[in-house]
Amino acid sequence: MSDSAPLPPVRLHPEAELARAALSTPLLSRAARLARWAGPDTRVDAGGGLVEEQLPAAADLLALSGDDAAAYASEAWRVAMDAGLVGIVDEEAGTVRAGEELKLLTGGAPADVLAVWLAALETVVADASVPDLDDLVDALDEGGEIDFSSLDWDPEAEAEFLDGVLGNLYLLTVSEDGPGEGPVPLPALAASMILPDGMAEPTNDVLEQVSDAMMRLDDQFRALEPVGLVEYQPVDEVLMTDAEEELAAQLDDTDVSRYGMVRLTPLGVYGLRARLLEAGFQAPAVGELADKGADALLDGTAGFGQSAARAETELWLARREPLDAARELLAAARGADAGAPLRRLRCQQALSLIGGEAEPALREVLDDPELGGLARVWLSERGAAGVPAPSEELVFWLTIDTVAAQLAAEGNSEELQALVEGLAAQHSGFFSAAWRVGHPATADVLEAMGRLHPDKKVAKEARKAAFKARSQHGA
Repeated sequence: MSDSAPLPPVRLHPEAELARAALSTPLLSRAARLARWAGPDTRVDAGGGLVEEQLPAAADLLALSGDDAAAYASEAWRVAMDAGLVGIVDEEAGTVRAGEELKLLTGGAPADVLAVWLAALETVVADASVPDLDDLVDALDEGGEIDFSSLDWDPEAEAEFLDGVLGNLYLLTVSEDGPGEGPVPLPALAASMILPDGMAEPTNDVLEQVSDAMMRLDDQFRALEPVGLVEYQPVDEVLMTDAEEELAAQLDDTDVSRYGMVRLTPLGVYGLRARLLEAGFQAPAVGELADKGADALLDGTAGFGQSAARAETELWLARREPLDAARELLAAARGADAGAPLRRLRCQQALSLIGGEAEPALREVLDDPELGGLARVWLSERGAAGVPAPSEELVFWLTIDTVAAQLAAEGNSEELQALVEGLAAQHSGFFSAAWRVGHPATADVLEAMGRLHPDKKVAKEARKAAFKARSQHGA
């Protein structure tokens, strides 16, 4: 996942709702209870962990039982320390006091609560990439240091792997063609990290690597669920008893849900977006452009999918008077730069959401060479009277502009191929006239039409027209 291109925009739930969800997560609520329980007699070790003899009392307070009770209590205490719910008073004596952030959980704003939760999340994500503690103990060498080579574990690589998995899960969740708030099969998520690009049929070796990754992820998602990042259906215990070779062989033959299903919670989406922003990724959220100008709206939604672009535009329009909004959008849609066709397409889509109050703004640009075409389309679709017929030159200019916008928005899509075929079929002399159009994107559009049209004869005509267009403009 590249940090240079913007990620798809995400629709975040309201902060108040997310803060309530954060407070109700098992891990943060346990950490808060321990922070309130801590007093003058509470002692921590040199690393800030609760001393071993006090873990049973902490576990009892949290109503934890079983072999892992002390470990869960210790984890909750560590989260309380890292999130600032508890602070150390005297390192030498190991005494503690309630931290400033503890007050925020009850008296702070939703953003304050979420900041505490994000600190807790960092602790849990860091812990999730650490192997089983029993293995760490076995790996201690005589000098008291961890021999990572004996663990077959690279801390940096493991953390990078988990970050990559979480990044892919976020991308799948927010993409318009992804599962949305639905679950993602664990094998698909593991494969997204293992399978080389372009590999149509995975080899047995690759399948075994996917199986290994699934087992690691099973442990990690179990650890991440209590902090509210994910909802996780673990791998079927019966399958986990199979040998790795059998597991790899069965991936295509068994109900995939038995191999684990994971989904980001709304709180998890918020948390991963915050981590991605911190790491330098562009991770937009729907609504961020509502207070900005029309130029920011049209440029900002250029890379959005249809659904997200509409949602962002509706929020933008809700804060403005219809006629003023229409005039601002039209002014921002002008231009001869490479991004202008897509801006005009987004402008046209935005104008389609405005009622008849916008009509005066559209009539004002009927004679504009860049906006006259879309103005006529808008007015005609609403049955407005007195709409002048477009000149042939304007029709061709608008056609080139529309195809250029679709190319920028979708690339060589099936929809664009159908549009190209339709244009060539409806206008027998299309290419002989199109190359003369004084649009900056004429040559690029004609080249794309030559690429996309399935008929070799028509494609050749398009390429010839593109050559003529470039020669005409000295390009």
